[in-house]
Amino acid sequence: MSAINERRERERAHRHQLIVRAARELAEAEGWEAVTTRRLAERVEYSQPVLYSHFNGKDAIVSAVALDGISELAAHLRHARQAAPEPAHALRAVCRAYLEFATERPALYQAMFVLPTDLKFASAETPPPLRAAFGEFVSCFRPDNERRELFAEVTWSALHGMAVLSDSGRIPPGGQEERLDFLVTQFAD
Repeated sequence: MSAINERRERERAHRHQLIVRAARELAEAEGWEAVTTRRLAERVEYSQPVLYSHFNGKDAIVSAVALDGISELAAHLRHARQAAPEPAHALRAVCRAYLEFATERPALYQAMFVLPTDLKFASAETPPPLRAAFGEFVSCFRPDNERRELFAEVTWSALHGMAVLSDSGRIPPGGQEERLDFLVTQFAD
């Protein structure tokens, strides 16, 4: 690849990241309804056609934000699991980290797991960051547990329900620790 092509690719990657970051910031500040190609173009100081040269509309932008967020989540979960004082505490640490992540970044969490995206879950096309996040849950269960992936799926599902219901005010935030204790005791092996 020539130096000019390399520079163009770097510039394109920079614009891509700039658009993703702007969408995320706008969503966190005003909600996903506020994220439009017009507002993003103004915010990043590029024309709408430039945005469309990177993304095929808002859904593609949400998918890119989601993938970035899933990468962050995977790193956050890995850090929590590795920082657990004993392997027996890893599940609780990962679950707590997941809920904290969802609470601290509500618009990002929506992009990752609530809004429609083209990300493939549990398939051959599942992106590596999503596999890594799921792997952190799987790693909380003993390797000889033949159902460890099932346990990881159900744990993640329960946490997702807790995060969404808590964010929407449908379950009281004060009971989070009790719910977390109950969940962990059901699956700790």
